[in-house]
Amino acid sequence: MPIGKVKWYDAERGFGFVSNPGAEDCFVGKSVLPKGVTELHRGQRIEFDFAAGSKGPQALRVQLVDEPRPRRAEHKFSPEQLGSMIADMVTMLEAKVQPKLTAGHYPDRKEGKQIAEILRVVAKELDS
Repeated sequence: MPIGKVKWYDAERGFGFVSNPGAEDCFVGKSVLPKGVTELHRGQRIEFDFAAGSKGPQALRVQLVDEPRPRRAEHKFSPEQLGSMIADMVTMLEAKVQPKLTAGHYPDRKEGKQIAEILRVVAKELDS
């Protein structure tokens, strides 16, 4: 049985792919995971049997080589800091962006990029 590393696995959709040394990547569905295992993590090593499927190689049996790592929230800011950032962001949007949009104009390119970057940082923090 080859040992491969999980390339990606989406627990919500119930499938992912694992690298297959010397061959094509293998599809891994949730039905072949060991009892009690609900997801795999990127980089986790697994041992598996595989067979050719209609869309490429598919894992048949999976055994974990590396134990699953518990997921940790990776927050960069405390809730208080994030709350302050959001308050500042709302003030900035109301003072700089909304009046221009109401007047039928977009912010200039430089200002738009800066605002978009701030929005992305806040969104990423809320999504983690």
